[in-house]
Amino acid sequence: MSIISITSITKKFKRFTAVDNVSFDIEEGECFGLLGPNGAGKTTLIRIITCVSPADAGDITVAGLNVRDNPREIKARIGVVPQIDNLDEDLNTVQNLLTFARYFDIPADVAKVRAAEILRDMRLEEKRTARIDELSGGMKRRLLIGRGIINNPQILILDEPSIGLDPQAKH
Repeated sequence: MSIISITSITKKFKRFTAVDNVSFDIEEGECFGLLGPNGAGKTTLIRIITCVSPADAGDITVAGLNVRDNPREIKARIGVVPQIDNLDEDLNTVQNLLTFARYFDIPADVAKVRAAEILRDMRLEEKRTARIDELSGGMKRRLLIGRGIINNPQILILDEPSIGLDPQAKH
C-alpha cells in the first residue's frame, strides 16, 4: 500500500498554475525526492500533502486518509521541516522543541526525553538554553529538523532540508 498517493493534483493561484495534474505514489519506507527548478511547484505540492493548502482538483491520501476529510489525523502522523526558518524567537532552543511537542499532546516527561535526545543527535546540547538569534544558520536548520521529528512521525516531509548545513551535518 502506498503511504502517499497523489492523483491528478492541480493547484492554481489566479491565472498561474503552480501544480498541473500531478500523479504519483510513494511506498512506505521509500525515500522520495521532488526535483525541479525554483517555481516548479514543489513547495506548493508539499503544502497540499501536509493539509496546509487545498488542491483545486485531484485527490491525495496520506497513510490511507484523504487530505480533504482528515487533515487533523494526517498532521498528527507527519513531521514537517519547512524551507523557511519559522522557529519561535521568543523561546530558547529546548523550549522550541517542548512547545512543539505540546501540539502533538506528547506528555511533558516524554517530551523532555525526546528533546534531550534530539539536542544530542543534532549536536545542539551545549545550545540547550541559547536564544534562537544566538544560533548559526546551520544550528537553526538542525533544530528545525529536530523539531520535525519530535512526534516520531510515520512520515517525514523535508522542504529543502540541506539548506545552510555544512557537509558533516548533511551526512
